Amino acid sequence: QAAAERHRVDRRLVEAVIWVESGGNPTAVSRKGARGLMQLMPERSAQLRVRNPFDPRQNVSAGVRHLRDLLDQFGDVTLALAAYNAGADAVRTHGGVPPYAETEEYVRRVRALYDGGEPLKRSWAVGQAPQRIYRRLAEDGTVIYTNVPPYPSATVNGRF
Repeated sequence: QAAAERHRVDRRLVEAVIWVESGGNPTAVSRKGARGLMQLMPERSAQLRVRNPFDPRQNVSAGVRHLRDLLDQFGDVTLALAAYNAGADAVRTHGGVPPYAETEEYVRRVRALYDGGEPLKRSWAVGQAPQRIYRRLAEDGTVIYTNVPPYPSATVNGRF
């Protein structure tokens, strides 16, 4: 809430982005390497001087700063969300929400939560079944812990 107020971004928009990005899990890591509550890519984390992307305060503060920048650039929540997901260049190139299924679905989900006004719940609340944690070593030597398996399921001749 403090980051939202500090950067003049509606708290409900920040909550909706967090929910769709990570389900409220501060240790989430995407298959593409985005990390933390607001799923910051390593390059964006470096640009925003985030030392620990899994620290909720650092991650949310940086993510909200980035979202504020996109809101200022595009002057529109939908376009800012599309840029948060697909990148500002993609939004500029396409003159709007890029025709990527992932981005269109992302914008739809965030807008539904934001516009719907329903209270958002954490998916990692007490009572959730434990998940397996995987340890990865990034090329730069950084140790990453995640619940995402290291390799996608492989099929051989259509069988698992």
